Amino acid sequence: MLHIDDLTYTYRHDGHTDSYQYTLDVAAGEVIGILGASGSGKSTLLDLIAGFLPPESGSIRLDANPIDSLPPEKRPVTILFQNHNLFEHLSAEQNLLIGLHGNTTGSADEHARARAILDDLGIADQADKVVTRLSGGQQQRVALGRALLRDRPILLLDEPFTGLDPATRADVLHLVRTLTTERRLHTLMVTHEQSDCDAIADRVYHMKEGRLRLDTPAEAGK
Repeated sequence: MLHIDDLTYTYRHDGHTDSYQYTLDVAAGEVIGILGASGSGKSTLLDLIAGFLPPESGSIRLDANPIDSLPPEKRPVTILFQNHNLFEHLSAEQNLLIGLHGNTTGSADEHARARAILDDLGIADQADKVVTRLSGGQQQRVALGRALLRDRPILLLDEPFTGLDPATRADVLHLVRTLTTERRLHTLMVTHEQSDCDAIADRVYHMKEGRLRLDTPAEAGK
């Protein structure tokens, strides 16, 4: 279980102060959807979990193990952004491998695992292609594959499906749902789209007035 307890952060800009507070639990195999307006603090939560921002108070634990004191590279976290940050001069397989050690060499076992993941994602036949030759949906699968090869139990999704056509978006969302269940991931998905949450989320929260608020059945779809 991923436990986020009274995590707080204050953002000061242009003479204004915005304060955010987060409390929620995420079970293994669960997808949590987080909705809210731009600037409401949705992505700030992911940055706090990943270690990109320091919280003012509160705690983050995976099962009984605190992770708040760990540097970002040591946290059991993978994050996918709207910009998938692929290396355009590398192949699909090389983009997976570079996420492990910062280079594309890899052991024989790592190469085999990368190929197996690309096969699971339905793009094994694209493994040797430079990623600029792939479609947007295929590139997003490569980015997801890099996250899976790192094999970390917390998966953070920060609007990664923006720009995909509806059919591809639905396909990749289904893939995230399947992989979360099969790999027992703790998945948090920040999105502007209620339909994304309707498709795969076990629970949905809204960021309102700097706080996470769990949707009730009457509020869902608003």
